[in-house]
Amino acid sequence: MRQIIACLLLIFSALACANTADRLKEANFPAQWGNGADALALKSQTVLVSLWAEVYAAALYTAPTVSPRQAVAEQRNQRLELYYFRDIDRSDVIKAATATLQRQQTPATLARLKNELDTLHQSFKDIRQGDRYALDFQSGRGLNLERNGQVIFSSHDPELARVYFGIWLAPDGLSTPLRETLLAQNPS
Repeated sequence: MRQIIACLLLIFSALACANTADRLKEANFPAQWGNGADALALKSQTVLVSLWAEVYAAALYTAPTVSPRQAVAEQRNQRLELYYFRDIDRSDVIKAATATLQRQQTPATLARLKNELDTLHQSFKDIRQGDRYALDFQSGRGLNLERNGQVIFSSHDPELARVYFGIWLAPDGLSTPLRETLLAQNPS
């Protein structure tokens, strides 16, 4: 019986890996984002699975010579792009972000950022299959939130950028496996 269970687990693991590769191919993240001295390189990508369903593919970009962990720790230029495989109501996205922020941040930090967080959340629309959202941080310019290539929110506050990237990239975020994979620097 144990051998049957082990074989089934191996089969399902192989299918999951194949499906992840297919989903990353569907997301089609470019190897580089931007041009010139500010260009960022794809460092890692993965798929978020929740309750056995693929929700989105995520890709993390940093400067070519900067590791993902270094970019996050030192708040260097970085881009986190999400490609969605299913429809999600904006209210569900805001609830998940708020719950994560409350778990990660102090009440004082959230109070200080309340107005900008509210404005950022107001910029969300219902997500449709195939939509792309991206958080893009450039030192000196600040944070942009993009939807399907269009900037829908901007802030010059580096603390807001750190806190919001933290939903995916800081401890106690949305998904520890997602975080660890994105910070591991393995684009394939």
